[in-house]
Amino acid sequence: MSAPVLTAVAWPYANGPRHIGHVSGFGVPSDLFARYMRMAGHRVLMVSGSDEHGTPIQVQAEKEGVTPRELVDKYHRAIVDDLHGLGLSYDLFTRTTTGNHYQVVQELFLALWRNGYVVPKTAMGAISPSTGRTLPDRFIEGTCPICGYDGARGDQCDNCGNQLDPIDLINPRSRINGEQPKFVETEHLFLDLPAFTESLGGYLASRTNWRTNVLKFSQNLLGDLRPRAISRDLDWGVPIPLDGWREQPMKRFYVWFDAVIGYLSASVEWARRSGDPDAWKAFWTDPDTEAYYFMGKDNIVFHSLIWPALLLGESGRGDKGGTPGAFGTLNLPTEVVSSEFLTMSGSKFSTSRGTVIYVHDFLREFGPDLLRYYISVAGPETQDVDFTWEEFVRRVNFELANEWGNLVNRSIAMAAKNVGAVPEPRAPQAADEELKALARNAFDVVGGHLRRSRFKAAVTEAMRVVGAANKYISDQEPWKRKDDPERRDTILHTALQVVRDANTLLTPFIPHAAQQVHELLGGTGVWAAQPEVREVSDLDDEGTTYPVLCGDYPAEQARWESAPIEVGRPLAKPTPLFAKLDPSLGDTGPEWAPIQK
Repeated sequence: MSAPVLTAVAWPYANGPRHIGHVSGFGVPSDLFARYMRMAGHRVLMVSGSDEHGTPIQVQAEKEGVTPRELVDKYHRAIVDDLHGLGLSYDLFTRTTTGNHYQVVQELFLALWRNGYVVPKTAMGAISPSTGRTLPDRFIEGTCPICGYDGARGDQCDNCGNQLDPIDLINPRSRINGEQPKFVETEHLFLDLPAFTESLGGYLASRTNWRTNVLKFSQNLLGDLRPRAISRDLDWGVPIPLDGWREQPMKRFYVWFDAVIGYLSASVEWARRSGDPDAWKAFWTDPDTEAYYFMGKDNIVFHSLIWPALLLGESGRGDKGGTPGAFGTLNLPTEVVSSEFLTMSGSKFSTSRGTVIYVHDFLREFGPDLLRYYISVAGPETQDVDFTWEEFVRRVNFELANEWGNLVNRSIAMAAKNVGAVPEPRAPQAADEELKALARNAFDVVGGHLRRSRFKAAVTEAMRVVGAANKYISDQEPWKRKDDPERRDTILHTALQVVRDANTLLTPFIPHAAQQVHELLGGTGVWAAQPEVREVSDLDDEGTTYPVLCGDYPAEQARWESAPIEVGRPLAKPTPLFAKLDPSLGDTGPEWAPIQK
């Protein structure tokens, strides 16, 4: 068994269902990676959950006339359903409103506190004049005082990348109602980020294999690290376990602080539910473990700087030193895998602007694999990409239906009709061996791309094998070999062998279709395991239940290797793998997401 792999996936905010812009950044890429790593023999732990605290939840709850808890219960369940429908293979997808999460957050905080990396400080906080409630930094916009960008947020300018405080913005305004915030003096707890400048600099200098955009962006921010607030004036969040703070009902941890610790708390919850409470340590304290974090580009700074700072501080490895806390010496991220934005007509997906395609609508009409494939081959891996129905239709019809679906259908159909089973190869020729060698060699190439999160290159290489197999069948013309059954059977065996190999190569991308192909080739049992939704009780409050995603992935048969197809395995006439989409869909879009003209 190879080194353990932690796949840590950004936590979706529980204020609504997911749209395809969300899952193109954190969801599908992380699943492609995790599925490949499992197939390649790694022990994988893929964790995440719903991010459920903070003022925006309270604001949304008021709009819908429910309590914050009722709101997050509703949307957590919707998110679980969306991610389950896409086949995202979480070992645990949980939530931040659990007793386990509260305990882990508080324990990690206490380690930071004891090591001197958290300090109380009086600061100017933004308050909504109409409600009296704290406005989160990200809900305040204005002009950046450094670069002049008008859409800067209260915590960061996405244009120049610099950290900001809301009071620094020129002409600040609330994103909730447009009013100008009121700034009042208040005491908060701050993470002393400048106390990690040297340790973070050394860490980033060692990350030579990161995506260039992520590494340069992070290194550029090192020279301007500032103390960052980790508490807020609100009553919906994780309580602060310090005397003088725990007694104040309107003091809670800032939502970003508790959410980013969710990777660790979800791992601890997974271990507790597995029957081995210490199982999480293999993914967090073993120095051989590799830890990959997946998110959109707007979350880079939290995962390349702030989360490593928290891990260093807890372990006593910041610039001030210290002693490890209850969790011991925790691993830093091996890589931060950041995707760009999937847009519509050049704009970010936005519910309020009507530029949105919800995952549940997409799944209802097209199923999961068409979206998974589109994100893999045409998604925002290294640059923003505009989603168009025209490109979606083209990819489905010409690549999935015409190329892959056609190869599967005609190879199995001819073998079923002429032999009724996988035929025996009797006199292999050079063309047969060349095609099989191409497919075998693709495992190293495609696997190398997947290991480095180069999903577009990986799926393109896999489809190159499909294209070569289609050309081989057209060139060899097995339907004309009635008088030469030995040659016909050899051609069909070669085609079926490459179908089997190509199906393995495509399994991380389109696992539902891969299961179908496995069965069409006469296979039985689970080839590509799928997640399941389970209703569980809170480990620390049995009266509270909630849905989680998990699954028995080690039991699947899929392995990252070329395996010989079994001669004599019965075959039946196949059903089409993919139905072609109506080309007019590219001009109009579906009724539930029409193209705006």
